[in-house]
Amino acid sequence: MLIDTYGRVATDLRVSLTDRCNLRCTYCMPEEGLQWLAKPDLLTDDEIVRLIGIAVTDLGVTEVRFTGGEPLLRPGLVSIVERCAALTPRPEMSLTTNGIGLERTAAALRDAGLDRVNVSLDTLRPDVFQAMTRRKRHGDVLRGLAAAHSAGLTPVKVNAVLMPGLNADEAPDLLAWALDSGYELRFIEQMPLDAQHGWQREGMVTAGDILESLRTRFTLDPEGDGERGSAPAERWLVDGGPARVGVIASVTRPFCRACDRTRLTADGQVRTCLFAREESDLRGALRSGAPDEEIAGLWKTAMWGKKAGSGLDDPSFLQPDRPMSAIGG
Repeated sequence: MLIDTYGRVATDLRVSLTDRCNLRCTYCMPEEGLQWLAKPDLLTDDEIVRLIGIAVTDLGVTEVRFTGGEPLLRPGLVSIVERCAALTPRPEMSLTTNGIGLERTAAALRDAGLDRVNVSLDTLRPDVFQAMTRRKRHGDVLRGLAAAHSAGLTPVKVNAVLMPGLNADEAPDLLAWALDSGYELRFIEQMPLDAQHGWQREGMVTAGDILESLRTRFTLDPEGDGERGSAPAERWLVDGGPARVGVIASVTRPFCRACDRTRLTADGQVRTCLFAREESDLRGALRSGAPDEEIAGLWKTAMWGKKAGSGLDDPSFLQPDRPMSAIGG
């Protein structure tokens, strides 16, 4: 079991499969000049499956989320999913993606054992999409979402980040579109994880701003307290339900006390928190021939030292050196 000194138990594993991405979202990475991980530094498919196996069979992990960078760029993704679906006990598996390439892979991922997807889409306007991602791929994302829904990778969840001067006015339109399309919408506050370290607290669109905007068109009733559990999103019933909308307020309403996550980077480092500045190396132990029991022990030790919170509310908070693309969202 992955337990920390505050009694939290990590059962949700986020696995970054690559630091590479085919978009250049302004809140994540610069347009050019980002140094990618060297191929020898990346975990191999076998190493990823082995580590997930240790987490599931020895450490009590029940949910696995594949992330990136952009995980659809990982050539062995379908095989990794299929092999992890064969583990006993079988973990629930999901994927966070920008949706590009999902149109051609959704069915194969479902057949391999993937349960559902989260797709990032911040705007309904192609010109704003291009401004935010620096790529003309808006149609590809929409087709990927439709393919995931048709393949049964449901509930299809859509993650949206609102940025001042770009898409901050789109919250009601995004929710209306998601409801009409059968997707579950989650708004995420912009977090200090951009490679260029340009994030500023005073310039972000907050959870309060988002809810105020949504209420200009919809009635929102908070979901019961017992429904959230360790989920990062606060959820509201829309116009009486059953449809819901969520807001992940990592900055203004931290949910650290209920956190049940552990994270594995594409180069084999354990991160106890998305905002951690320390990592614990598992790749070195793997490649030195360490048995599963030793690797599990290293993972337990890393999680035992997890801090009480992210530190975002502390004036001395320092942004992690590695951007979101390197550590997994």
